[in-house]
Amino acid sequence: MEPRTEKPGDTKEELIADVVEKADAVTQKEKEARNEAYNAYVRQVTGSYSLVLNVLKAFLTGGLICFTGQIITNVCVHVQGMDAGTAGKWTSLILILASAVLTGLNIYPSLAQFGGAGVLVPITGFANGIASSAMEFKKEGQVFGLGAQIFGIGGPVILYGIFTSWVLGVIYLVIRILA
Repeated sequence: MEPRTEKPGDTKEELIADVVEKADAVTQKEKEARNEAYNAYVRQVTGSYSLVLNVLKAFLTGGLICFTGQIITNVCVHVQGMDAGTAGKWTSLILILASAVLTGLNIYPSLAQFGGAGVLVPITGFANGIASSAMEFKKEGQVFGLGAQIFGIGGPVILYGIFTSWVLGVIYLVIRILA
């Protein structure tokens, strides 16, 4: 068996067929040909990406979300006359609502496709996780679908957040007692 040479016009199906054809490789040369055929398939389906471009897009997307939050806060403080604490609460609520609405309109996944980790700014990413779980399981009914599965993604975050708070509280208590 000759090692696989990749041709620009190879389709996925052709590459898979080549890998399957060489699946029963016995000799070292046949195994190398099989591995080369598999690597050609992986190269085609994986594609390439630019790390610098992905980091830049994530930075810009996350920055835009944070910039939007800052604009909301400034409007609440300077236009509505709220104190900073109240403005922060309204900013959080508006960002959560916007994230949930964009998820419901199927726009947030497109933003995630473009911005990658940039859309994981904690409050909007968490709201997206909860809203997408709700949308995915609503067809299974209110109790066994929506009610049982809505925190499929958010549940671990809540669990470990509460557990970490408890551990830090115990540490704080011990330090206060010993001090």
